Amino acid sequence: MKFKPLYLILVLIIIVGVILFNSFNTIQSDDEKVTASWSEVINQYQRRADLVPNLVNTVKGYTNHEKSVLIDVTEARAKVGAIQVSADQLTDPAVMAKFQQAQQQLSSSLSRLLAVSENYPDLKASSLYSDLMVQLEGCENRIAVARGRYIQAIQNYNSYIRRLPGNLIANYYQLAPKAQFTVENEKQISIAPSVNFN
Repeated sequence: MKFKPLYLILVLIIIVGVILFNSFNTIQSDDEKVTASWSEVINQYQRRADLVPNLVNTVKGYTNHEKSVLIDVTEARAKVGAIQVSADQLTDPAVMAKFQQAQQQLSSSLSRLLAVSENYPDLKASSLYSDLMVQLEGCENRIAVARGRYIQAIQNYNSYIRRLPGNLIANYYQLAPKAQFTVENEKQISIAPSVNFN
């Protein structure tokens, strides 16, 4: 039996339709994974931010001469709390850079606070301080894991919308690549804001 050209065209249209339909669904699935992994990153950063007031108050009880460090930590936490990044803003590199900068400043301030606490043996011996340190260490580990999952989800999404046939769907719906969350030398201490006690 001979195939007519009309049947061949119909089969090709069906195949192309299935491929495009599958690509659309994959993009939607990857986008949901990005949103979910971003929510986990935010949850873990919030968990860390919630520990900061308890840590500051504990250290404050043992140190009288370290006001500038305590103020730096408090201000850095306030900046972190002021920056809210929703899943819709993940395509804006400027918003992500601002968020990352605030998180890095808080990390740097916490590092300085921990360095100051080394000078106070009574503080280090405090069970409350020890418990807070364990919780903070756990938070940092969970943040690293959540960030890794987010980076992987972004990589999958961005690479899919750049390849055929995903880029056809992405261009049609004007889907932009999501901004990567990178930590540029998190060990480097950022410049602390100046504090005036007058």
